[in-house]
Amino acid sequence: MKSLQSTEEFHELTKESAAIFMFTAGWCPDCRVIDPVMPEVQKAFPDYTFVSVDRDQFIDLCIEQDVYGIPSFLAYANGHETGRFVSKDRKTQAEIEGFISNLPK
Repeated sequence: MKSLQSTEEFHELTKESAAIFMFTAGWCPDCRVIDPVMPEVQKAFPDYTFVSVDRDQFIDLCIEQDVYGIPSFLAYANGHETGRFVSKDRKTQAEIEGFISNLPK
């Protein structure tokens, strides 16, 4: 999974045909729990670009996007948000895959 480098890059990536942003932080235990399954999730959904967003590095972006709990996921396609799985709760691989499966095609 690529790591976000700038807010400008975030806005550029939202214009792609399908991008999923995972908001995370190094100190977040629930984020560390899902890290090992994310390669499998990415493999199951090859049409998406997956991007890791460090919450501490991009706190202003989190505020702009109303992401106050992590781990959280935002999906974008062609400049529009297509879905969000945002909460402070731990997420399972099945929940993440269910979220992505239910995104508009």
